[in-house]
Amino acid sequence: MAVRVGMVSLGCPKNQVDAEHMLSLVKKDGFELTADAALADVVIVNTCGFIESAKQEAIDTILEFCTLKQEGRIKAVIATGCLAERYRDEMAKEIPELDAVVGIGSNEKICDIIRDIVLDKKTVCAYGAKADLEISGSRIISTEPFYAYIKIAEGCSNHCTYCAIPEIRGGFRSRTIEDIVKEAEWLAGNGVKELVVIAQDTTRYGEDIYGRSELPKLLKELCKIEGFKWIRTLYCYPERITDELLDTIAKEPKLVKYLDIPLQHCNKDVLKRMNRFGDRAQLEELINHIREKIPGVILRTTLIAGFPGETEEQFEELCQFVKDMRFERLGCFAYSQEEGTPAARLPEQLDEETKEHRADIVMQTQMLISEQFNNDCIGKTFEVVCEGFDRYAECWYGRTAMDAPEIDGKVFFTSDKKLGAGQFVNVLTDDTLDYDLIGTVIDQGE
Repeated sequence: MAVRVGMVSLGCPKNQVDAEHMLSLVKKDGFELTADAALADVVIVNTCGFIESAKQEAIDTILEFCTLKQEGRIKAVIATGCLAERYRDEMAKEIPELDAVVGIGSNEKICDIIRDIVLDKKTVCAYGAKADLEISGSRIISTEPFYAYIKIAEGCSNHCTYCAIPEIRGGFRSRTIEDIVKEAEWLAGNGVKELVVIAQDTTRYGEDIYGRSELPKLLKELCKIEGFKWIRTLYCYPERITDELLDTIAKEPKLVKYLDIPLQHCNKDVLKRMNRFGDRAQLEELINHIREKIPGVILRTTLIAGFPGETEEQFEELCQFVKDMRFERLGCFAYSQEEGTPAARLPEQLDEETKEHRADIVMQTQMLISEQFNNDCIGKTFEVVCEGFDRYAECWYGRTAMDAPEIDGKVFFTSDKKLGAGQFVNVLTDDTLDYDLIGTVIDQGE
């Protein structure tokens, strides 16, 4: 009987792309894939290990499937991904129910590992070099079929003091433009209409192999591919945003006018302790410059509240910065003290209650900004990609170009005709609901 393999992938889209590569290897090797991991013989939990909440989610998910294994419903559980890479010995020791703990450098061996644990009843711990993680090759797309992520680089060399990614993933390494374009052409040929360009720092792309950032050149090449309607870029670091990049986004019709720029803070002293770029004046100048270069651009950022040593005055400066800059999209997280990072050893660590309270205040501030932004959208028509039908709300839902998949808001809308997932329609908005828009289709679009 064929061995059925299921996978649960947690965390960021970059981790999801790794999972898609592994799924392709598993299928090519003759294993049977199942979308419902609870019905599998072997379950792979592709973990995230970035911050404490993500680690806890990963452990809870692993333990959930280990319980199913103890009940005889599945045969084996494998942990892969960032948590498995970061806590190699601890994972095997603390969760002995695991049949395999696989670091990112051994993803290519996943089929041999499955055979070892199913046929030979072995317990496997496999850790290759971080550089052995393949960042190109075949994939099985696990997103909705009309959009997909494309990872243009692996690892990170920025060394922000709060972040464990360089330790987990190794230094930054780019793929060639030719390799990326080849994969993008395959994605377009398989019906992908929205391409989301990702890396730990997309604006660093190409520095290691071309001697300079070649993100603008790469984006221009991707825009030449027929089939894509929207191309979106995430994770752009502020210090590497150039006029060349901004001009490219402004001029290329397929590039959505949306920039994701993780700023983390605005106070110069906090940013310095984070090993991050700039100060409030520089960041405000950059944001205003971006808005001048790309009229109507949607700016998303992420912030950290409660970083070690953050004073009340520095936090108030962050709140005022949020009010002044009026980001269209924003997420704020309470600082997570990650062992092994320089920030974890800093003095003046704040208590969890203070950190969470400050993050909540920022998000409450942003909610008012988002509410006003959405109210200003009422009466306007937007092109929307239909994602499906909500049978509880009895309406369709989708996203505008202003909204990244799985991150930002939705548009809920009615239509006289049946629509298909991935179909683009024009929606006249007439109401809002929290971070979402509500409207009606005025023509069927594509």
